[in-house]
Amino acid sequence: MRILKQTENHWKLRIESDDDLWVLARLASTGRHLAMLGERRDTTTAESGSRAKAAERKKMWIELRILNTEYQSYSDILRVHGIIEQAPIDIGSHHTHLIEIGDEIELISMVAFPAFDSSLLKDAVDSSNKSNVSVVVVENDEIILFEITSRGLREGATWTMRGGGKRGDVRTSESVAQSFQKQVAKEILAATSTELPMILCGPGHAREKLRTVILEIEPERNLRLIGTSMAGRAGANEVIREGLANEFLEDHAINKEIQLLEEVWKRISSNGAVAYGEQALVRAMSEGAIETLLVAIDLLRDEETQLDDKLLRDWVQGLDAIGGQLIQCSTDHDAGEQLLGLGGVVALLRYKMV
Repeated sequence: MRILKQTENHWKLRIESDDDLWVLARLASTGRHLAMLGERRDTTTAESGSRAKAAERKKMWIELRILNTEYQSYSDILRVHGIIEQAPIDIGSHHTHLIEIGDEIELISMVAFPAFDSSLLKDAVDSSNKSNVSVVVVENDEIILFEITSRGLREGATWTMRGGGKRGDVRTSESVAQSFQKQVAKEILAATSTELPMILCGPGHAREKLRTVILEIEPERNLRLIGTSMAGRAGANEVIREGLANEFLEDHAINKEIQLLEEVWKRISSNGAVAYGEQALVRAMSEGAIETLLVAIDLLRDEETQLDDKLLRDWVQGLDAIGGQLIQCSTDHDAGEQLLGLGGVVALLRYKMV
């Protein structure tokens, strides 16, 4: 994300990555205004009796009052639906902005943006300088490509070997396996950048064979071999959760989130300094015991989620008075989904409450 202009209630931004679309989907909340170049059919110049759809589509600056957004994690388009507030034509009509990488938008709030939105924007700007990491989970008969971004774990492609490797003549099976790995290696290299670090992981030795194949094709590739106890998506999550690739991921938001959530599970299992559930969280806030509050990012912006008879987004402002830190957690990884299972809000405490 690049900030082109920033005041307390007006931001002009350039979208530079899928992660930026993910962030903007959280910032473009209902009631705010979003403006950018869009297209409308100009029926005002159409000949009498002609159909509206025959009118020419014209580019124009359109400012919407946001009603809702549509975004699937890691898709390349964010849809923002709203009512036209400012435009050369069709004031008051419905319109949808389709936002893609490279677009410039203006986001306007009727009041000053809250601190947690400013923090999320800053994180998006900071992460622009960080490379994503490719993770390839390798088994003898299945290879899955993932991408670790600042905010989640994205599944790219899956290759499965059909026939061979399971039964039949050993030499035939080995030949099929070698052919499978060579073809997959070519497709992985075509789908990933030479500038991105690549991790080959998995529970067996197939990752070592794939490494050899990849380096035969592209000797300059930056590869790291990591053994995991699990395959599939669980194996990719294990790389992050266990800190097995910290030299690649230490500056990524997802790495920080997962390490903090792992500390939460550890303290829960040992009856340590942690709080979850409304009663415990309210008490911890009133006592000033919260050191770090982890909140599922979408709950923080939900219009109905409450804590202590306040909207959650208002309740978390109490952290300022006690010097607590707010961490907005993505749910696009396994640890984030576990956080939702605990109600979406947990606190690491300065001391154990008794």
